[in-house]
Amino acid sequence: MAPPRSPLSRLFTVLLAGVLAGLVLAVAALPGNLLFGFAAKAAAGSYEALPEALRTPATPQRSYLYANDGKTLITTFYDVNRTDVPLDEIAPVMRQAIVAAEDRRFYDHGGADLRGLLRAVVSNASGGQQGGSTLTMQYVRNVLKTDPGRTAEQRAAATEQTVGRKIQEIRYATALEQRLSKDEILNRYLNIAYFGSGAYGVAAASQRYFAKAPAELTLGEAALLAGLVQSPEAYSPIDGDADAALQRRGYVLDAMVSTGAISAEEAARARAEKLTLRPTAQPNGCTAVAQGHDDWGFFCDYLRQWWLAQPAFGETVEEREQALRRGGYTVVTSLDPQVQATAQKEATRVYGYADKRALPIAAVEPGTGRVLAMAVNRHYSLDANPDGRANRPNTVNPLISGGDSVDGYQAGSTFKLFTMLAALEAGKPLATGFDAPSRLPTRYAAEGEGSCEGRWCPANANPEWMDGYRMMWDGFGRSVNTYFVWLAEQVGQEKVVEMAQRLGITFRADADAAFAENDAANWGSFTLGVAATTPLDLANAYATVAAEGTYCTPLPVVSVTAPDGERVPVGDPSCRRVLDADVARAATDAARCPVGQQSAFGQCNGGTATSVNRILDGRPVAGKTGSSERNATETFVGFTPQVAVAGIAANPDDPTDSVGAAVQAKVIDAVARVIATAVDGQPEKSFAAPSRELVGDPRRPVERPRVEPRRPAEERRPSDEQRLSDLRRWLERRG
Repeated sequence: MAPPRSPLSRLFTVLLAGVLAGLVLAVAALPGNLLFGFAAKAAAGSYEALPEALRTPATPQRSYLYANDGKTLITTFYDVNRTDVPLDEIAPVMRQAIVAAEDRRFYDHGGADLRGLLRAVVSNASGGQQGGSTLTMQYVRNVLKTDPGRTAEQRAAATEQTVGRKIQEIRYATALEQRLSKDEILNRYLNIAYFGSGAYGVAAASQRYFAKAPAELTLGEAALLAGLVQSPEAYSPIDGDADAALQRRGYVLDAMVSTGAISAEEAARARAEKLTLRPTAQPNGCTAVAQGHDDWGFFCDYLRQWWLAQPAFGETVEEREQALRRGGYTVVTSLDPQVQATAQKEATRVYGYADKRALPIAAVEPGTGRVLAMAVNRHYSLDANPDGRANRPNTVNPLISGGDSVDGYQAGSTFKLFTMLAALEAGKPLATGFDAPSRLPTRYAAEGEGSCEGRWCPANANPEWMDGYRMMWDGFGRSVNTYFVWLAEQVGQEKVVEMAQRLGITFRADADAAFAENDAANWGSFTLGVAATTPLDLANAYATVAAEGTYCTPLPVVSVTAPDGERVPVGDPSCRRVLDADVARAATDAARCPVGQQSAFGQCNGGTATSVNRILDGRPVAGKTGSSERNATETFVGFTPQVAVAGIAANPDDPTDSVGAAVQAKVIDAVARVIATAVDGQPEKSFAAPSRELVGDPRRPVERPRVEPRRPAEERRPSDEQRLSDLRRWLERRG
């Protein structure tokens, strides 16, 4: 493109003419091949001295994020909207059009067209506006002014109107022509030239203006794009002068006729075509995900945070961010559009977008850790909220995965799983029995409500249904608090906390982290789910049990491919065994009870989420409900061998706001329907039964004394009536 020339720049051009005039006049009459040889000799040996960016192009390209089908575009990331394509994926008429418009002698010169330069010198010195730059010289200029490895001053110097800069440009261009073929130079040029409206390179331009690949461009479309390069912003038919763009298209068509690329008749037909644009803006970043899918933004943000932690993309966070925005990667993510759609539908069925309460839902694949869905009844958007609240109806806060300002939510009795696992690992079988009372005095100090004699005394929520002799099966199925608090005391509370951490539960809240690090042995209420967690952490913890003890770090990608087609080694699951498979199988056997199914040993006799079995139509499934104190949150997490899904109803802005017990059934059904979508079409898989060693003998229950709450001393003294009754029984025994 030839920029406007000032009187001073014309003076520089005249000076340049003085430097080159003798050379131009001496060789102007030479045949093209001799002229090419002359230039080659002048530039011999200078290729190695070229800037690295010219020898090995590192031009910025946008990165693409696709769903797990590899076809559904989620969004793109870029600083510069461009994507490289090989020459054979660019329509021949596009190649011919750019040569005709910008450098008709491209295939004849050696990088610097001295005849063309002389014509430009004469024209510009007399007030004209002719560019003397060849395509190769323009390519050099474009690379140097966008090279991220150069300073801002160096990039600015690439377009200065000076004799020195022009001579350097000629030297670089002629050196390039000694090593690169004409087609390779043309391909590089078409991939870096600016076509206006934010589109760099012909691939971005063809998408921006016509919503098609460059291989599909017609003659008229190619001529229009080629005409934009001279003055991209002024001629852009989208946000510039459409009439000027059409006039320039006509010029290019005439030039193509003069080069013999097309006939006059073809030019006339193309000139008569009506300008038909299909402007397509490429999304950029997580707040600009595919239209109609702003719920994907939460997953996108999670992926971006994951990316910024990967050393494969740079040593620093800044380098990794630049790699995402400039590296031209193709990322096939783990997001399953169907599972995501169901999760979003279910979250918004329970609460609307503007509701102060939310239902964040996460789905994870056991055995890989791949995140299939992240949904919540919020729009992922930076737009201001009408009432000024941070998290509704729009937010960019990580409500599903946690981080930044989100510690998570209490998940209630879902944490009983960690107590059960710790007990099984310690050798206690599923048949471990205890006569669970309504209230259980513990060894943990406490004051106020829920305490007795200075000790913490947890109670069962539904004594008539929960109290009595329980084993792990019905203790888990009926969610008996006093059974699991007792079990945690037998095992050691610190082992329960460690088990949760082993399965990926992260303590983001400062108070939780302090308890876990400094006083885990006395964290008596931990088994009742008082620590904050997130649906993603919870789903992945249960996915570890579904995978028979194999923990996999949550993973948002299937593959990452660099622009050269090489796979970046970051898409493979990172898994390790954290539980004995038999322990995981035993926990799963008990987890069949809450959802209305039967254990392999027929020991389930009641559950808190029996609708799950109906929704899954009898397909093997397990899970657990959870209610925090005063129903501040309601949780359900369920799993099959193929998927684990967790949902937590809460108020993200006010953890003290009760969601109420009534919403529990809705949360259970919502999660179950997400599971049903995830396994639809997959073969039905059964859970493996645990060994007899971890089952124990339910017919011979372990004898445990029933523990009654201790009363104050004056209450414990027997009354006169009690003494009389005791005396009567003693006399009866004596006969």
